[in-house]
Amino acid sequence: MKRRAYLSISIICVFLMGVLFFAPNSFAKRIVFGGGPAGGTFQVVANAVQVYDPVKAMAPKYSVKAQSSAGSVENLRKVNAGRSHFGVVYSGHVYLGRNGLMKNDTKKYEDVQAVAFLYGAPAQLVVKKGSGIKSPGDLAGKKVGVGNAGSGAFANCELFFNHLGIWEKVERNAMGYNDAAAAFGNNQLDAFWLFTAFPSGAVIMAAQTNDIELIDLGKWATDSGFYKKYPYFSKLSVPPGTYKGVDVDTPSFQDSALWVANTKTPDELVYNLLNVIFTDEGLKHMVSQKKTFKAMAVSKGVDGIVTPIHPGAEKFWKEKGIL
Repeated sequence: MKRRAYLSISIICVFLMGVLFFAPNSFAKRIVFGGGPAGGTFQVVANAVQVYDPVKAMAPKYSVKAQSSAGSVENLRKVNAGRSHFGVVYSGHVYLGRNGLMKNDTKKYEDVQAVAFLYGAPAQLVVKKGSGIKSPGDLAGKKVGVGNAGSGAFANCELFFNHLGIWEKVERNAMGYNDAAAAFGNNQLDAFWLFTAFPSGAVIMAAQTNDIELIDLGKWATDSGFYKKYPYFSKLSVPPGTYKGVDVDTPSFQDSALWVANTKTPDELVYNLLNVIFTDEGLKHMVSQKKTFKAMAVSKGVDGIVTPIHPGAEKFWKEKGIL
């Protein structure tokens, strides 16, 4: 019996020594990349990084996992708190958060640093053709999908509509893009707002069941002094033919969608991820996931960034001659 007990103890000891020896190399550190709601480009970013073979090859040291979220504002808060290592956040929210200027939130989110510019995200306001809605002012008393609560779409809709004085006049429905497109198709909404790259899958879906129009938001932004008050927004237009039946150029405004990281995310990890994503092969992979990512380029790597850059990213962009 003593011999059996001795052998059992010996086997357990050998097993535990093996676990201790191999554990650091056998179990990858889970790296959380905050994306967004279904139907939005933020989630495509996180998924695209997760599934890229050179990123998966970083195991067993690191394992990048895409995680859905409400969007920009939630990602800002999660990355700042260290619950996500990376996330996609609008440049405006990084700026406002860092300076304690978020609506009804004076906290300073100083542990969020920029990694790279991804693409420009424009505001899009979808209505049915012949609805009589020709401007944001015509939305008074109408049912409008304004984006998920906690998302960049919702926050920017609130910002813009408040600036125009119509936020309290609209019957607001907080929901994701796909849900809004479905409700719009079922006549439960008169309009829905998006703040995402075009073409949006949700708008494409809406155009399959109804004749749609996009509202000119650019004129209202310019005439109301919106750009002067919020200088991180810039002008652009949604080109004709982007969506079925919309054959005119539609002026709007955009913010820059940024890849961000928590300040404590290892410099080496940030640098290595940039080294595999911002190559010809890496950028080709990103575009294969969504055409929106044609906007990604080494030459534009720090576009739209007005806040501190993560040290790992700073090293990378300096080597590329961008900083």
